[in-house]
Amino acid sequence: MSTVLVTGGAGFIGRHVCTELLGAGHRVRVLDSLIDQAHGPDPSPDGGLPPAVDFVRGDIRDADLVARTLDGVDAVINLAADVGVGQSMYEIDRYVSVNSFGTAVLMQQLVKAGIRRLIVASSMSIYGEGLYRTAGDGAAVDDVRRVADEVKAGRWDPVAPDGRPLVPAPTPESKRPDLNSVYALTKYDQERLTLMLGAAYGIDAVALRLFNTFGPGQMLSNPYTGVLAIFAGRLLNGQPPLVFEDGEQQRDFVHVRDVARAFRLALETPGIGGEVFNIASGRVYTVSGVARLLARAMDRDDLVPEILQKSRVGDVRHCIADITHARTRLGFEPQLPLEETVFELVRWVSTQQAADRVADARRELETRGLVV
Repeated sequence: MSTVLVTGGAGFIGRHVCTELLGAGHRVRVLDSLIDQAHGPDPSPDGGLPPAVDFVRGDIRDADLVARTLDGVDAVINLAADVGVGQSMYEIDRYVSVNSFGTAVLMQQLVKAGIRRLIVASSMSIYGEGLYRTAGDGAAVDDVRRVADEVKAGRWDPVAPDGRPLVPAPTPESKRPDLNSVYALTKYDQERLTLMLGAAYGIDAVALRLFNTFGPGQMLSNPYTGVLAIFAGRLLNGQPPLVFEDGEQQRDFVHVRDVARAFRLALETPGIGGEVFNIASGRVYTVSGVARLLARAMDRDDLVPEILQKSRVGDVRHCIADITHARTRLGFEPQLPLEETVFELVRWVSTQQAADRVADARRELETRGLVV
């Protein structure tokens, strides 16, 4: 049994990670600032966590508090981050401060405390566009970036330099990063600081690159949270899901309990220090297809997704996951596919209330020229 500090542990993913760790016999401490955007204006004083969790409210950028919180800790799972691709493009200082500087503060105190096990939540966003293959010969292309003028003209899918079509392919961890947003940059900062300093100080440090995570407990009123929660909040308020571009962009959606199990496996598996893992379902979905699936499950087939035919700066067209490495090294096997768990999500959504702030968030982007 070990004592594990989970930073950001009162958040959507963090609460499930805490439950998973407690179920496996670990002692759990949480450090979380309970910001309004992720927790609402009146969060529970204990973060809504199980009584067995030792909860500390505070900011990861507070070095003295972090040092005290690390006392008696054996391992750390770092989930502390502000999340939102679009928002990061205009709240630049906030995202860099919380995500990049916050991780730097944690790492400095963690090294002083002699912690020897560290898992950080990275993100699929660091890939930019996922891996593609050329039509016909199937040659891998891992440096695809869409041309702004093509996107503005509604030609959403990237093509090869010679004009040949490109086919989305499962993206392995070896695919070179291409940072298209401030959020992606800060997640890469978190990952690289963790692995670089882990190697320098003999810490078994691991990064999990999370794909689109869904499940009960996501903040429905946060317009910068996961797309499924955003769609659910709209549908709950009798509004159609808003879908950027033509809705045919491809993504991987992974259940939050599968993600929580992946963190436990990364914590408990020996000999993986310095490694990076995609954590995803290994399945392919279109964004518009997911919107329709959720509408059917919520018995709102009448709310047809509104296809905006516009793109947000920082968005990518296709990014789907190759999870071979996680299967092989962690023994990770996703067990909760979206098609089989959507009604669980709907049951939870039906008990919630959600303020629809999606239109406000869209206007924030449009006024800054971040929607084209």
